[in-house]
Amino acid sequence: MDHLANAFAALLALALFCSAAEGVFVTVDAVAEVCFHDDVKTHTKMGLTFEVSEGGFLDIDVKINGPDNKEIYAGTRETNGKYTFSAHMDGVYTYCFSNKMSTMTPKTVLFNMDIGEKEKKEDESEHHNQLEEMVAQLSTALTSVKHEQDYMEVRERIHRMINDNTNSRVAWWAFFEDFILICMTVGQIYYLKRFFEVRRVV
Repeated sequence: MDHLANAFAALLALALFCSAAEGVFVTVDAVAEVCFHDDVKTHTKMGLTFEVSEGGFLDIDVKINGPDNKEIYAGTRETNGKYTFSAHMDGVYTYCFSNKMSTMTPKTVLFNMDIGEKEKKEDESEHHNQLEEMVAQLSTALTSVKHEQDYMEVRERIHRMINDNTNSRVAWWAFFEDFILICMTVGQIYYLKRFFEVRRVV
């Protein structure tokens, strides 16, 4: 019965974990910064995954600070990225997306901060239930697949937008070329008509 209860609890935790694995869209206005906070314990595994989906050159500044204001990670003008680390102390960890380099264009960012389990010591690992460990590994794998799907969807949308813009420009350029050709044809006809009229008069 204990094993069944543990299995049920583990599967329930897996379902909750997967339901919380959805990426979050946030809009960062021009000359602005948006920050998020998570309160975690020492040695907890954390992982930030992000992708800029809309705005400007699809770039954003990213930084992660610990509870002691120690800079854990900083990136400038990044389009996407994945960064994992282990909490070095108890407290609130802050991760921010900054668009201060842009004076006009807001940016839309899809991100997810994975809060994993606290790293276990050897004596704790010896008593760890094997089934729960397998479920935890499965949940991590499923979460990774879900995130990849989210970011592939964002990239597909970005590429589709680029293709649509390119097709639109090609269409307008073709229309412009046709207009120039029509104008040249009409001009040549008018010139030849005037030329023969002058020859006839002479």
